[in-house]
Order: sequence, then structure tokens, then C-alpha cells
Amino acid sequence: MSSILVIGGDRLGNIVDLLRGQGFKDIHHVTGRKSSQTGVKIPAGIHMILVLTDFVNHNLAKTVKNQAKDRELPIVFCKRSCSAIAKAFDLTA
Repeated sequence: MSSILVIGGDRLGNIVDLLRGQGFKDIHHVTGRKSSQTGVKIPAGIHMILVLTDFVNHNLAKTVKNQAKDRELPIVFCKRSCSAIAKAFDLTA
């Protein structure tokens, strides 16, 4: 895997280092703060989607989930913390 789309969170901080350690080279980020972002399209070349549940609204999460399902992309939902993300990746690996 080389590309991941992160949905939610204003800043990623240490999460970028964690994702790079998991083997992701390209990290795309959508904050989900603006109402115009609820219609976000998953870019081409994305291999996985990470949704930070405590920083995203239900409509955006539903839109991304449906797009991921249509494109058969793995999607992970978790809280915005390095430990929660690491645990989620351990469970999906």
C-alpha cells in the first residue's frame, strides 16, 4: 500500500509518522470541517481510507463509506490518536 486518504481532524501531527511507518508514501488529508467537503470524491490511486470518527460528521462518513464500498477499498474507522490508529491497523492486518 502506498496511498492513504485520511478523513477528519484539523491537523494530523504525529499520525503522519505513524502512517509512514505503516508503509504509506502518499498521505492525502481532508479535514471535513467545511460543509462543501461532505461531497468529497476519493482521488484515484488511493489504496486505503482512514476515517477519524471524533472529527467527522455522519454525512461525510456515510459518503466516504459508500464510495469505498463501490471501489472495494479498505476503510478503517477509529479515534484520532496514534494508539487507536495503531491498534486498528493491527486488527486489520
